[in-house]
Amino acid sequence: MTPPTANNAIPASPDRETYARDYAAALAANGDDAIFDRTEPIGLFVDWLADAGRHEINDPNAMALSTVDADGAPDSRMVLLKDIDARGFTFFSNRESAKGLQLDAHPKAALLFHWKSLRRQVRVRGAVEPVSQAEADAYFATRARESQIGAWASDQSRPLPGRDALNQAIARETTRFEGQNVARPERWTGWRVVPQAVEFWRDRPFRLHDRLRFERDADGWSRGRLYP
Repeated sequence: MTPPTANNAIPASPDRETYARDYAAALAANGDDAIFDRTEPIGLFVDWLADAGRHEINDPNAMALSTVDADGAPDSRMVLLKDIDARGFTFFSNRESAKGLQLDAHPKAALLFHWKSLRRQVRVRGAVEPVSQAEADAYFATRARESQIGAWASDQSRPLPGRDALNQAIARETTRFEGQNVARPERWTGWRVVPQAVEFWRDRPFRLHDRLRFERDADGWSRGRLYP
């Protein structure tokens, strides 16, 4: 194993002065302990997502989606949250993609939201259910036409011989739908992660972070703080 050098060494831990500055910044960003008075996670998540929308430079709705493959090995990728309500967290993609096939075989998933500018993250775990055709149609209709065409042109997750092959497929589908609305491909759909557990994390200096975990049972949501 190659030892670290000046070019690839892991940065040293911040000094006390830096920690003190980080502490003040964390308190300013994350406020007081009011979050621990919340009795359910969805409303708190919506509030945090709104904060992220005001501070994150790009895609505050970006989330890491983790699934498992046929061998039980974990697989993760970034996707975009497109809806959140009392039912769960909804996103859309190609049913024939790697994620789609994995979700079909093992309909459970984990999500991770990380908002670096706010020093916060949210973890979600739960079962996954497909959205209705009406929901998929409604969201597909809101997409840019170029993205709609791309949904037809891309055999997502399959080998691509070269960029020219994709460009040719885009040109072919653009011609096919010229002068008409682009229908949703049957293979393009959405899923909803129905949360069983939701954990909120806030940065605090010296790794003494805040953690609040919600878990759902037959009677609703229970909550509790976790050691950092």
